[in-house]
Amino acid sequence: MTGEKIEWYHDFINLKYKPRKTDLKALYYFEPAKGITKEDAIGRVASESSTGTWTTLALIPARMKNLMATAYKVNGNFVYIAYPLELWEKGNAPQLLSGIAGNIFGMKALDNLRLIDVSLPEEYIRSFQGPNLGIQGLRKYFKVYHRPLTGAVPKPKLGFNAEEHAKIGFETWLGGFDLVKDDENLTSQSFNNFYKRVDLMTKMRDRAEKETGEVKDALINITAETEEMKKRAKHLHDKGWKYAMIDVVVAGTAAVQTLRETLGDLGMAIHAHRAMHASFDRNSRHGMTMQFLAKIMKLVGVDQIHSGTAIGKLVGSKEEVLSIANVLREKNVKPYKKVLLEQNWHGIKPAFPVSSGGMHPGIIPEEIDIYGKDVVLLISGGIHGHPKGPRAGARAAMQALEATRKKISLEEFSKTHTELREALEKWGRLHPK
Repeated sequence: MTGEKIEWYHDFINLKYKPRKTDLKALYYFEPAKGITKEDAIGRVASESSTGTWTTLALIPARMKNLMATAYKVNGNFVYIAYPLELWEKGNAPQLLSGIAGNIFGMKALDNLRLIDVSLPEEYIRSFQGPNLGIQGLRKYFKVYHRPLTGAVPKPKLGFNAEEHAKIGFETWLGGFDLVKDDENLTSQSFNNFYKRVDLMTKMRDRAEKETGEVKDALINITAETEEMKKRAKHLHDKGWKYAMIDVVVAGTAAVQTLRETLGDLGMAIHAHRAMHASFDRNSRHGMTMQFLAKIMKLVGVDQIHSGTAIGKLVGSKEEVLSIANVLREKNVKPYKKVLLEQNWHGIKPAFPVSSGGMHPGIIPEEIDIYGKDVVLLISGGIHGHPKGPRAGARAAMQALEATRKKISLEEFSKTHTELREALEKWGRLHPK
């Protein structure tokens, strides 16, 4: 050993640094590995996510100092890191994730690391399109302004052929729902071909609209190889649909950006299913948060994304659900505890949160109390399990929404509404697990 400095991780820490308006600011939770100090840990995160490497270098261009990330605030096991705007290619979401959510999760110096949130500067935000229609555009399309949008997945989620799927969709629409939805693992299987399903659903939609006088649509899953997704999106457009559904995590941000271009040109919206999200956001000490995933997906252009129920069958606390809703709906997000950073969306349209997973008529008032009216409610098993079938189940849910809007208890309202009464007799106010 010569005594020469080997590591330079601490060069990425400056607790006197004041972030610039153009900086991208990230909040991480971190746990150093045994024998690693906090300074060692946070220096490694800032280094690996920007310009550093494990040792000092013989040749460093002068510009390098201006490109280094800076850990500028530490609060217990939370660290705030500022990144110069020049580190990021504008309009390139995959490249952003490769930095702030890349190699850093695999560093042996950390037992756990969690990306909580990121505050994006205006110049970076404006390089993305955001939602095409957003909340107001979709409300205008459906002519629905005073209540949540409603939808359901034919259940069980797989197994119906295209004809059976379309018939259940028809019953759902006639019960008063706005949307029928594919589930995440239904694409174009041998027993339910995508193109056949779309064609049959189109006939049923036209019939339902004629019978009800209401706008009806569907969240039909186009997830596939990117070129095939574009082909499927065009087929949906040709049949008069306003939405396409994408499993956005498994498809990836690059594919979502590409489809935002395609669907935007067609005047359509993206429904984002979050399948696979819990593989990296469920552990509260590692990975990334759902609110950050929602933020990045809104940035690249989804109009609505699943956000949990807080009281249904899937993980997600009320605090998490509300933080996701704030990220999606607010034009100027306020910082909240160690959960959200500030975010001015600078013209990016608000998007719908989507509540799904164990919903039924009996818990609609609680869900509206959490979300308010600007939410999409997906109530699937909770209508298909109704004793009188999907149409009656959908009616029960719409009755529960009406009772909630009128501030009448479900039990009182059910005395004059048969479908709601039958739903309450089966499920009551059960919180599914």
